[in-house]
Order: sequence, then C-alpha cells, then structure tokens
Amino acid sequence: MNKGIGRLAATQDGVITRAQLVEHGVRPGLLADRVRQGRWQRAFPGVAVVHGGPLTWRTRARAALLYCGRGAALSHSAAAYHWGMSRSEPRLVEISVPWDRRVTGQRGLQIHLRRVMPPSQGALRAIHAPEVVIDLWKRERDVDAALSLLAAAARVLASMSDVARAAAARPRLPRRQLLEDLLREVEEGVESPLERRYRCDVERSHGLPVSALQVRQRLGTLRIRADVVYVGLGVRVELDGQLGHPGGRTASDAWRDNAVVIASGEMTLRYRWAHVVGAPCATAGQVAQALARGGWRGRPQPCGPACRL
Repeated sequence: MNKGIGRLAATQDGVITRAQLVEHGVRPGLLADRVRQGRWQRAFPGVAVVHGGPLTWRTRARAALLYCGRGAALSHSAAAYHWGMSRSEPRLVEISVPWDRRVTGQRGLQIHLRRVMPPSQGALRAIHAPEVVIDLWKRERDVDAALSLLAAAARVLASMSDVARAAAARPRLPRRQLLEDLLREVEEGVESPLERRYRCDVERSHGLPVSALQVRQRLGTLRIRADVVYVGLGVRVELDGQLGHPGGRTASDAWRDNAVVIASGEMTLRYRWAHVVGAPCATAGQVAQALARGGWRGRPQPCGPACRL
C-alpha cells in the first residue's frame, strides 16, 4: 500500500475513500480490486476499510462520516454513545447532514437532514452533547425514559444548564415545561426514574419532609452514598431497582424486613419499584413511622380519597 495512503487510513480508524485514493495519485479502481480480493472491506459506496478483520463501532462511525461527506456529524443515538451518555452500541449509525446536501441512504446508516446544523466537534465529529440530549428528548414519550436520558447526560456533562440553553434555542420543542421540571429534579440530585417516583409519589404526595439526595456519609470505616437522607431525623432510604428482577426478594419480604429495621432502631429502609410505584401509600406510611421514631412531629397526608394512610 502507498505509504501516504497507509498513514491517512491510520488517522481515519482504518478507513479510506475512493476520492482520497485519487488525490494520492492512485487509480480509482484500486478500492474495488482490494475489496474483491478480500484484502479490504466495503463499508459504503466509495468507502472501504483497509483490513479484513472485525469492524469496531468507531470504524463504522468513521466510515459513515466519510461517506456522508462535508458538514456531516454523528447525532442522536450515535452521538449519545460517542459522548458516553449511552453504554450500548447503537445498531444504526445516525448522521446529521446539512439541508442543502443529499446523501443516499445505506444499510446500517440513518441520515437526518438538518435545516440548522447544531454545533459539532471532535476528530470523530459529533453534535455537541447538550444538543444531542434535546434531539433524543424529542423522541421520548415516556417520562421515566426521558428522566433516564437526562440522568445519563448529567453523568457526563459539567452542567445541565447547557441542556437548558440548547432547549431554549429550539422554538418548537415538545413538552418544554416537562423538560424544565425534569432538568430541575436532576439538578437537585434525582438520578433515576425510581428516585423521581419516590420523591413525587411517596414523599411529596403524602406530605413527608423534604429529603436530601445522593448524600455522602461515613459509617465507621465505610464511606457510603445514600440515595435519600432525612437530615436530622436519622432516616436513610435506599432505592434498589435491581431487586425487581426474577429471583429477588418479594415485596412482602422487604416490607417485613423494613418493619424489623424500624423496631430495632436502625433507620435504613430499602425499597424497590414494586413498593414505590405499586404501593406508594403503604411505603409512605412506613417511612412516616421511621421519621416519627426519629423525632418528626408532622403527620403524613393522604394523597387522595383512595389513599390508605
């Protein structure tokens, strides 16, 4: 292989285009010949990977960008994976392209034509992370999934205010008020749909004291981070979404264990999805008992006519 081509391919995750070969003085048919011989792999029309081994996700993404050409950038699920907001490799490589260009769709590639291209950056060019959050927000119809999206973004972004600014620049953004509400909750420390359901359906709806979220504490020689802490009342709540998997403890088992914990004076309560979502009133009643033992002088309030409190 021409040394110049080899060096170029090395900087492009092993990808080369027919146009680049021509620029290096190589006949255009070389790409097709190498693919036919099995030495290279065809990624997209006019784009090849200069080896015969497995393709990494980054190589697929690079090939897609080179195929789409000028102004293209990873977007949506591809950009979310690139920036670390998603841990699962997307099946399709999603690319945004300026409106004035036309790119023929290909297998494994999803193209978005954009009248206004959001800012992008990087050697593997991708739409800025806050703009990606807004793009994905427009797809979500489920509140829990939307909260998960924002919580994932909060783990990689320095500030959620960047997401708020990106939202403000979108004149036709759906469910804007909901986005603002969820952004505020994430900034307050909510990190999962289960935590949000606890705060809304158990705590607020039943008039319990406002808790602190994601509190770092020291217990003996251990350093822990508690999901929910009622400061000054000696009550800590851990929310475990994994306990809902088949083979885990039953809801009645967990409530019985919590009752023993309260009676013995230990103030760490553990709940899962079935408790928080399936029976928020009963859960609120149990938390209220623990808070009363810790010195809370208030009383839980029924969330509605059918509430069992």
